[in-house]
Order: sequence, then structure tokens, then C-alpha cells
Amino acid sequence: MRLADLQTPCLVLDRAVLTRNIARMNARAKELGVTLRPHMKTAKSAEVARRVHGGAVGPITVSTLAEAEYFAKHGFTDMIYAVGISPDKLDRVAKLMADGVDLKILTDEIGVAQAIAERGKALGVKFRTLIEIETGGERAGVLPASPELDIIGKTLDEAGMLAGALAHAGHSYGADGISEIQEIAEDERAGVVAAAERLRAQGRKVEIVSVGSTPTALYGKHLAGVTEMRPGNFVFFDLFQTGIGSCAIGDVAVGVLTTITSHRTSRKQILLDAGALALSKDTGANRHMDAGFGLLRPATGALPDKPLAILDVHQEHGIASYARGLDQVDPFPYADYPVGGRLVVLPNHVCMTAAMYDRYYVVDSSKAGGSDEVVDVWDRVNGW
Repeated sequence: MRLADLQTPCLVLDRAVLTRNIARMNARAKELGVTLRPHMKTAKSAEVARRVHGGAVGPITVSTLAEAEYFAKHGFTDMIYAVGISPDKLDRVAKLMADGVDLKILTDEIGVAQAIAERGKALGVKFRTLIEIETGGERAGVLPASPELDIIGKTLDEAGMLAGALAHAGHSYGADGISEIQEIAEDERAGVVAAAERLRAQGRKVEIVSVGSTPTALYGKHLAGVTEMRPGNFVFFDLFQTGIGSCAIGDVAVGVLTTITSHRTSRKQILLDAGALALSKDTGANRHMDAGFGLLRPATGALPDKPLAILDVHQEHGIASYARGLDQVDPFPYADYPVGGRLVVLPNHVCMTAAMYDRYYVVDSSKAGGSDEVVDVWDRVNGW
């Protein structure tokens, strides 16, 4: 099967680039002396998870219970569900645990901690629970020195359900440069370690001390006191990660294969069959580059020096031309972009873009002619 045989839009994954990205993060975890627990919210694929662990089933992080159930069916048993649990989901967690899955859950709420303890007692289940720590992102978590930490820790520990502490420096995505990422990484590390030490000083057992985002995992100076890290985007990377310095354009492993459906000669534009649903409306990369809703490269080649960008999207339509500031190029090289031709859109935020698809069409640019040959098809899970 070749790319020309595929119905578009669809996801194309370069196995050679994926392999290189995985090797880089495994080397980083080894350098830092921590376990790599990849966050599979980006890839949502058992095949990708196995490759992170050298073909084995190792520890992973998930963002939905649907992911947990999917990975359990593929043999993965050591997981953290890294979204604050709601009590109505505890029976579903208990079912996974009864099936042999060591699924750790997460909370930052006193009332939820109490509900976890009560429901666990009623079911005869010890829910292994992490306390989420706030280290600057202001999304979720309790402060390391807060009284809420003490109460949650006491509630879970007395029920035999305290597993550790977890932080996520998602605000590293908003950093201006590597030095700021390093500062955020240290805040993340120091905050969660301080919380763990506070709990231990109260006689609590804290087994897991977990941090993670792709930027902080790559650029944190050290992880003293931490047991594991949970980056996720690194397997694929995207234009946003390129913009903040986490990777080069050539490290972006996934793109959306799209077809040129018409020429809009009066506007020096082309129309594509990949729109808002195929690409998402995430435009975060434009903070660092003129990326529109994604940059276009040839189906089997590298990004050109002056790439086209998706300047606008409708539900199923993408409108492309030269990136802002270059869109008045005259004459527009329509001969290079024939109707029916195929292009690949490099995504702004691959986690959002990939969410609309149920599979990856795998190519391998390390093979002669490999970037055009579909060498495999890997499934992925969606939903909650």
C-alpha cells in the first residue's frame, strides 16, 4: 500500500522519526536516574507504548479510563490515571484492579479523598492514590505547604490508600526559552519533593514522586528526590514543541495526509480536504512561528524553506497559502500543487490533531522509498 492509496484525511506516522524520539527520551530518563512512565494521552496506541519500553509492557500514564481499559487488554498493568478522579468512576477503577491492573488514581480534593476511602472500604479495595501538587501551573493540585495536603494525606494513609505525590508543569509550554523551562522544571521538582517530604515527616509512606511534561523532562537540570517522569508529546512532537525549542522540524513524526481539492486563483490559495475536525483549531504554535493551523510539506519530502500554511479552516475544508506575510506571492506556483496532489500537514498540537483518528498509517523514512510505502497500520483508542 502507498500513500496514494489512502483515503484522506488520515494520520501518517514515520516510524524512523518515532524511534529516534523514543531513544532520546529513554536516554534522558537514564541520565536523570528515574523511571520513564510515558503519558499515552498523545499516542493512545499500544504499539507506540511497547516501543517506548523496548517491545515490553512497562509503566505508562493514561488520561482516560477508556485508555486504561484499552491498554489493559494489550497487557499493560502498571498505570497512573493522571486526571483527578470523580467518585462515580471508582467502581470502573475497581473493575480494572480486579482484572490485575495496578491503576493508580489522583486527587487534590479533601471530599474526594474521603469518598475514595469510603468506597474502597465498601468494595474491599485499596485504591492506590496520588495527591496532585500545584507547582505553578494553576490548573490543579494543592500547594506543597497547604493544610489540605495534610488532611488528604491523613485520610488516604489511614485507609491504606496513599501511593505518592504527582505534579505536572504544563505551564512549561508557555515558557520563553530554555532557561525559563529549566526554572519551571526546578519548581516542579522542588514542589513535589517538598510535598512528599512533608508527608513523610508526618509518618506517611510515599512511594511514588512523579513529575512530567516533555519540555521539563528534556531540560530539567536534575530530578533529585523524584522517582519517575511522565512526558508524552515527545513520541511525536509538533510545531509548538519546535517553537519552544524541544525539537527540530525534522523530529515531528506525525502529520495529516490531505488532498488538494481545488485552486482559488483569485486569492492565491489552494483548498484541501483537511479542515477543523481533521486538524483541530489549536493555533498555539503561532506564538513562535507563522504556522496558521499547520504547515504543509510534500507527502514524501521535507518541509520547504518557504512552506505553505493552513490559513483558515472550516469543518471539512482547509484553506492554504503562503504563511502570513508571504501570501501575496505572485505568481502562485500552482504547478507545484496540482488538484488531486497529496500534502502532509504538520500539526500545531499533535495531541489535539490525532484525537479525531482511530489509526496510524505507518511509513519509514529510513528505508529506500519508505516514506511513500505504508509498512504497517497501528490502532489507537479514543473516547472516555
